Amino acid sequence: MNWVSAFAVYFIIWWTVLFAMLPFGLRTQDEEGDVTLGTTASAPSGSHMLKAVIRTTIVSALIYGAFYLATSVFGWSFDDIPRIGPGT
Repeated sequence: MNWVSAFAVYFIIWWTVLFAMLPFGLRTQDEEGDVTLGTTASAPSGSHMLKAVIRTTIVSALIYGAFYLATSVFGWSFDDIPRIGPGT
C-alpha cells in the first residue's frame, strides 16, 4: 500500500468516526442550566470540537492500526471472507 492510498483509507475512517464521535460528551444548555435567550434548550452549551477531533483521531488511529495489521501483517483480504450467500 503506498502512502496516498494509506492516507485515503485513514481519511475515510477518520471522517466516518468523526460523525460517530460528535454526540459523545455533548451537553445541552438545558443540562447545564444556562439557556441563552433566543435559543432552544436542546442546543449545545459550548463548542466541543477540539475534544471531538482528538477523540476521533485516537479512535481512527486504532481502527487503522487494526486494518493495517490485518491486511499487511496477516495478509487478509476480502477473498478470505467466507461466502455467506448461496454459491452460483
